[in-house]
Amino acid sequence: MLQISQKIIIPYSEIEISAIRSQGAGGQNVNKVSTAIHLRFNIEASSLPAFYKEQLLKLNDRRINQEGVVVIKAQEHRSQEQNKEEALQRLKDLIKSAVILPQPRKPTKPTRGSQKRRLDSKTKRAEIKSMRRQVID
Repeated sequence: MLQISQKIIIPYSEIEISAIRSQGAGGQNVNKVSTAIHLRFNIEASSLPAFYKEQLLKLNDRRINQEGVVVIKAQEHRSQEQNKEEALQRLKDLIKSAVILPQPRKPTKPTRGSQKRRLDSKTKRAEIKSMRRQVID
């Protein structure tokens, strides 16, 4: 079981894990052994609470396809077990990040000093540009 929080647990039966061959250079180990992990997790069919499902489906993440399936490929390590742990950790992090709501922004006003500095710099710049003009007698 994948422990997301104290109350939320995903059973491994809902997570589809398959071993595939890794890509890229690596010699004989890459060519012979299926060490990469392909993890698939269907959000709609999962036992996650409705709020979690809703927030996950709202995410604009390339790992979540249009059918609502999370697809994670882990191939960083040489062993299948380490890649499996990393894929599960990535799934856990994705689910946790989806439910953290951003704090609303409080609109602020520029300080009087910053307004004065801005206007002074504009005036100074205008003076510099006015000095470049042609002098008419």
